Amino acid sequence: MRLDDLRQLLITASHTVTEEYTRLFHGRGNTYGAYRFLTIDSVDKVLFAVLFDADNEEEAIIAMLRDLYTAKGKWEALIIQQRYLPSAPSTLIAGVLPQETFAIENTLKYRINFQSAQNIGFFPDMKIGREFIREHSKGKNILNLFSYTCSFSVVAMAAGANAVVNVDMNKNVLTIGRDNHRLNGLDTKQVEFMPYNILKSWSRIRKSGPYDLIIIDPPSFQKGSFAATSDYEKIIRRLHEFTSEECIVLSALNAPELESEFIKTLFRENAPEFRYVERLKNLESFPEIEEERSLKNLVFRKETYCTNLL
Repeated sequence: MRLDDLRQLLITASHTVTEEYTRLFHGRGNTYGAYRFLTIDSVDKVLFAVLFDADNEEEAIIAMLRDLYTAKGKWEALIIQQRYLPSAPSTLIAGVLPQETFAIENTLKYRINFQSAQNIGFFPDMKIGREFIREHSKGKNILNLFSYTCSFSVVAMAAGANAVVNVDMNKNVLTIGRDNHRLNGLDTKQVEFMPYNILKSWSRIRKSGPYDLIIIDPPSFQKGSFAATSDYEKIIRRLHEFTSEECIVLSALNAPELESEFIKTLFRENAPEFRYVERLKNLESFPEIEEERSLKNLVFRKETYCTNLL
């Protein structure tokens, strides 16, 4: 792919842009050759591009995006984030950044911040995972581990969950999560926000159980607090302590170096009462040349749960 090809692809993709968060270009899956360092999104009223590595075409790419922004008139601002720099700075290239910007998905809104560190507060590739939770939340008691800004909780409560417990050691993201519930008109009386290190807080987590639906969506590595290769097992090993007899688990992993079998083995060896059901499909807008390097959303359920899940 050359720059002219990228430009044409973006022109075509922009024809269908709505207010919903849309990935216009996903190079990270290595399906577009030289542009594997680049992603481009339409976020509310912002055209947002992320450069994950330095590249000698960077200036040309930014100029092309400026032209697209100007020609289409669909956005109020163009922002470029340079993730390869230490502070992952985001720069306003054109326009005026709206006072508030939201990630909009299936009519629900999530507050985002382009001036925060690496991540803006929302992961669009998890859309199908959130849709799965929406479909299975009604009347359920839910545990959301590594909740980040609580998008799973927002979806669950909007779908009629009985209660949700969100656990994340970062108080700041939980504050945003609380705001995301209010933004969508959701009562938080039945929503808990636990600012704890999950691996050191099992007694607190058990207290609000048992849980009918559990979401495990950790970072692959977080210095000083979590490493999937060594710590994911510690969570799976504890599941029997706080799960109901009809518990469903959505076990997520976004580590390219770890395959689905890594999670399946952890369940077989540490929670044999859970049976593997399926791996959720990923969005077509996030193509990956090697499927096992992409986001993995695996569904497990207790063997005692005999009703069809889907």
